[in-house]
Amino acid sequence: MSFWKKLAEYKTVRKFVYAIVGVFSYPGLAIVNKLKISGTENIENLEKRNVLFVSNHQTYFADVITFLHIFCAVKWRKRNKLGFPYYLLNPFIRVYYVAAEETMKSSWISRLFTLAGALTVKRTWKKDGAETRRGLDPSDTRKIERALNKAWVITFPQGTTKPFAPGRKGTAYIIKHCRPVVIPVVIQGFWRAFNKKGLKFKKKGVQLSVCFKPALKIDYDAPAEEILEQVMDAIEQSKKHMMMGPHHWKTEMA
Repeated sequence: MSFWKKLAEYKTVRKFVYAIVGVFSYPGLAIVNKLKISGTENIENLEKRNVLFVSNHQTYFADVITFLHIFCAVKWRKRNKLGFPYYLLNPFIRVYYVAAEETMKSSWISRLFTLAGALTVKRTWKKDGAETRRGLDPSDTRKIERALNKAWVITFPQGTTKPFAPGRKGTAYIIKHCRPVVIPVVIQGFWRAFNKKGLKFKKKGVQLSVCFKPALKIDYDAPAEEILEQVMDAIEQSKKHMMMGPHHWKTEMA
């Protein structure tokens, strides 16, 4: 285990990172832009382990940071709002998030975010200068399964910020094997407000939204393809949602 990963397991360190990241990110979410939260009643009474949050993906960091803010607020009995961020005094830290290893090693800021509970996976490799997507490595899968045994895990089945990209079967295999409670999350507006990394503003006054849907009713014995299709439909990234027409997605990409 690397030094950074060992450091991330210390609760005091993680709480400190949450506080620092939270203080600096809060204005961008709740003041500079407008954050609308819905569905937190679906996560208020969840077990503190074996819960998998599946979401569409729009920026490298702003998405996850927002989730962490919301989880901390819910711990302090806030419903569908952040309010004043005093929740950072005692944050909810029993959560991990899946992130590409190459992204988390790209800068000192990303290494700091690693301490907030990153589960780094090898999602891409380069050949002749071109980036190619690939599935989860078995060791990465085991890493996620171990995290589920003790906490919540956030994952982005598409593994990319490109809208309507196909989901990865690795997510479905983890669901089949660990049988977690699966909470779909749909986010909107983040790509318009932030740059791709989610660390700089592109536009101010944007309506951001995060919707937590009820837990999926999953047949864990169903084929992985069926489970993945159910997940992709729930996070509104399936072909059905893509084919709803330009009125559904061009507005978001404008």
